[in-house]
Amino acid sequence: MPQSAENIKDHISLFSEPEYKELLAQKKANYECRPSDEKVNEQLEYSKSWEYREKNFARKQAVINPHKACQPLGAVFAAAGFEETLPYVHGSQGCAAYFRSHLARHFKEASACVSDSMTEDAAVFGGLNNLVEGLLNAKHLYKPKMIAVSTTCMAEVIGDDLSAFIATAKEKEAVPTDFPVPFAHTPSFVGSHVVGYDNMIKGIFNYFWDREKGEVKPGKSNGKINIIPGFDGYAVANNRELKRYLDTMGVDYTLVGDVSEVFDTPTDGTFRMYDGGTKLDDVRDAINAKATIGLQHYCSDKTLEYVASKGQATASLNYPMGVSGTDAMLMKISELSGKAIPEAIEKERGRLVDAIADSQGWTHGKKAAVFGDPDFVLSMASFLLELGIEPTHCLCTNAGKEWEAQMKALLAASPFGADCQVWAGKDLWHLRSLLFTEPTDMIIGSSYGKYLEKDTGIPLIRLTFPVFDRHHHHRFPTMGYQGALRTLVEILDRIFEVADASSDISYDLTR
Repeated sequence: MPQSAENIKDHISLFSEPEYKELLAQKKANYECRPSDEKVNEQLEYSKSWEYREKNFARKQAVINPHKACQPLGAVFAAAGFEETLPYVHGSQGCAAYFRSHLARHFKEASACVSDSMTEDAAVFGGLNNLVEGLLNAKHLYKPKMIAVSTTCMAEVIGDDLSAFIATAKEKEAVPTDFPVPFAHTPSFVGSHVVGYDNMIKGIFNYFWDREKGEVKPGKSNGKINIIPGFDGYAVANNRELKRYLDTMGVDYTLVGDVSEVFDTPTDGTFRMYDGGTKLDDVRDAINAKATIGLQHYCSDKTLEYVASKGQATASLNYPMGVSGTDAMLMKISELSGKAIPEAIEKERGRLVDAIADSQGWTHGKKAAVFGDPDFVLSMASFLLELGIEPTHCLCTNAGKEWEAQMKALLAASPFGADCQVWAGKDLWHLRSLLFTEPTDMIIGSSYGKYLEKDTGIPLIRLTFPVFDRHHHHRFPTMGYQGALRTLVEILDRIFEVADASSDISYDLTR
């Protein structure tokens, strides 16, 4: 055998050994019943053609590799950002395992989440008993200060009423009557994780402002600005960068749903099931803020509508990345808080502009395909235009007509956007056809783009959730001027790597 107890091989080298190559070849020949290699290659080549692209884009029902997750994932992520809060999934155990593993694989950090394990009997008779017993067990085992409940497909299909179920659980003393149990209905078969995030943030506000002690009227202003970061795989670093800006400006604020600690706990001998997060008393007091800003419009639409119904000023942005995106965020914060933008931050902006100018000879005229969530693609495309890069294909599976119109307006405002295309509601198999028929110099998205990279040979730059196959990207910001500088370096490194690999004629020491 190619390995022994004294010589343990990694799977990469192990499966390259002759024994395994022969084993896999026999499996392929005897059990897969596949067409010949020639026929397979013929079809692969056809799938790269314009004719196939037209057929691909004509499909109406089938979805192949959509770049989105389901609502409860966003709800679990949102709930994790509050003080000693336990995300609770009313549904099947397998769903909760998926949400936990998805977050753990990205953040390389344990993700706390429980489920009441609905099975066949609950699917027929309803999940009331599961929820009552689940809340009782979760409260006693994990001792949270709050349990935030979301739903999966099973609970939604049969119509479980979370408000009534939670009230019944409190009547049966599964949890004390004054114990916070906010909830959000998050059916997996509509919307996406960004909608689930929005629903949970709204549900938590709604609990403290309308349900805990009846409807609460706004009182005297506390002078604070509420900031809702949105669903963000780089929240660990981005939230810290955001707090640095706010502290430097002297702004009094509440960061609503702050996961920067719970998804980046230290290894120091102490296990932290909960760490950091927005204080529950700050959420109660958030109704008295001067204003609420959503940093990602498509992650906070319903929440901001609810906040506005309480008479509070609101504003929404689209993932503050790049020069103009960060400018818009800082100017809005300055406007609403009355605090000036200090010289130290203005100098950061100048350094970013200087870096862009230093490298414009390498970025100018390059073409990129961008995929991801609505706010990310908008902001990324805006930053690419600032760099002189053409965002040739902008694709977002979980977007609609509003986003499409916003994207087209952005591209129309720049000469670098003249030949760019917007693809709302399309999936990564659509993007594959686009890259073969109208190739770009780079792909910008998540780890799911690695299959496109391998198929097309176009280099992938990982800049959005999820990043499973690389480590610690989330520990460095993408928002703000410093985040834009880091993003610029990521893009330039891939450009230079391609230049170095393409020819010995230009294998230069200096770029």
